[in-house]
Amino acid sequence: MTLTELKYIVAVARVKHFGHAAEACFVAQPTLSVAIKKLEDELGVVIFERGGTEISVTPLGAQIVAQAERVLEQTATIREIANQNKDPLAGPLRLGIIYTVGPYLLPPLVKTMIEQVPQMPLVLQENFTVRLLELLRQGELDAAIIALPFPEHGLMVQPLYDEPFVVALPKHHAWAERASISAQDLKSETMLLLGNGHCFRDQVLEVCPEMSRFSTAGDGIARTFEGSSLETIRHMVASGIGITVLPQASVPDLDAKDGMLRYVPFTAPGPSRRVVIVWRKSFTRHAAIEAVQKAVLACGLKGVSLLHDAIAIEG
Repeated sequence: MTLTELKYIVAVARVKHFGHAAEACFVAQPTLSVAIKKLEDELGVVIFERGGTEISVTPLGAQIVAQAERVLEQTATIREIANQNKDPLAGPLRLGIIYTVGPYLLPPLVKTMIEQVPQMPLVLQENFTVRLLELLRQGELDAAIIALPFPEHGLMVQPLYDEPFVVALPKHHAWAERASISAQDLKSETMLLLGNGHCFRDQVLEVCPEMSRFSTAGDGIARTFEGSSLETIRHMVASGIGITVLPQASVPDLDAKDGMLRYVPFTAPGPSRRVVIVWRKSFTRHAAIEAVQKAVLACGLKGVSLLHDAIAIEG
């Protein structure tokens, strides 16, 4: 039994697909399949039931996968214990960040980190919240910047800032000159949403629950469209296809009147999200987390409310 084999079964259990799991582990599918079969033969159990394109975890396999997750987390703890007497600000910090924060926070954050702690380069990975939390549990990441809420317990959570949402409109839209827009108004519009997997999509659907009915129905394309990124959706709005909701940090100038877009705030109290940094309780480089927090607060993101005095808590 090897840690690599344990990593493979955890990956397959997550995506229920050998090919996708192999891609996530950066190996060829035959390599992953052979390793898992070897582990099953060694243990004398069937971890996965293979039925055509469908993969399911057996009841006993689910227990083995759960234990494998704990082993991988404890392995990461061993490495952290070995490094605890070293300078916590010396050496790379593996930082994950969600797609809807990364493009707007990373440029100033990386610049600030180079200025403040040049001895601690960031190794960055953008991904979905669920995937970042899995990499965190497996010890593949040291910390992650995500938005609340998230489906996880037992992690340390340090709030960074609160970010309001704004409505993005084509410049000729009837609402373009409004001072504010209520969430109720959105249900009469064609909304452009991020695809499944993005936590920001779920937050927008909370703002306008009516959209969830159209976004999941077979004929939903008549009322909603899905994009792969906020920038793709922004261009679709500019072309007049519909409107969307964006996090404020993604808006360069809320009052800009040039270009193809107009941005209008929500009527108070408007919707917002809380952006946080999370890490394992066993992670010993606390000074590294504090360095990231300090750098984020110094980035000068427009429109957000910085949480200077927020205390880290267990999530």
